[in-house]
Amino acid sequence: MKNHRQAEVKRKTKETEIHLRIDLDGTGKHSVQTGIPFFDHMLSLMAYHSKIDLFLNAKGDLQVDAHHTVEDVGICLGEGIRKALGEGKGIWRYGLGLVPMDETLTSVALDLSMRPCLVYHMKLKRSKIGTFDPELVEEFMRALTNHVKMTLHINLLYGRNSHHMIESVFKGLGRALREAVSIDQRATGIPSTKGVL
Repeated sequence: MKNHRQAEVKRKTKETEIHLRIDLDGTGKHSVQTGIPFFDHMLSLMAYHSKIDLFLNAKGDLQVDAHHTVEDVGICLGEGIRKALGEGKGIWRYGLGLVPMDETLTSVALDLSMRPCLVYHMKLKRSKIGTFDPELVEEFMRALTNHVKMTLHINLLYGRNSHHMIESVFKGLGRALREAVSIDQRATGIPSTKGVL
C-alpha cells in the first residue's frame, strides 16, 4: 500500500487563524473556506487539477481587507507542500501547466528547487472581480513560492477576461504541481546531480 505524503499546518496571528491539511497523493478532494468566495473557488480548482487533497479553514481580518488572509494562506499552503515533500526523493521536480480558458492562454512552470523565485507576467483588465482584488493573486503566489521554496514562472500569453485569466493561472498551477510532486517510477533518489535540492 502506498504511503501518502501528508502534512498539517496551523498558523495563528493577530490577523489570521489558519488550519490546513494536505495529501500530495490524494485525488483532488477539497474543502476550502477562507471567507473570500472567489479565492475559495480558485483554490478548489487548483486542488482538483493538482490531485492534491486540500482541507483549508481560514479566518482573517476581512473587515480590513483580504490581503492578510490571502497572503497567510499562501504561506501555510507553501509550508504544507514543503513539509509533505520531505527530502523530495523520487519526485519529478519540474512541472508545466499550459491552460487555455476560452480566449485566454496561460503558462505556469515550476521547479521544486529549494530556491524561491517568482516571475509573474500578468496584467489584468479589471480592478475588482466581485469583491476580490486581483492584485492579491501575485501576493498569494509570492507567499506560496517563498514557503514551498520553488521557482515559479507565471506568464499570461494573452486574454481579455480577468476572471478567465486568474482561473487559468490557478488551473495551470494545479497541473504544474501535479506533475512536479508526482513520483518518477524510474528515479529513486534526490532529483538533482548535486544529490540535494
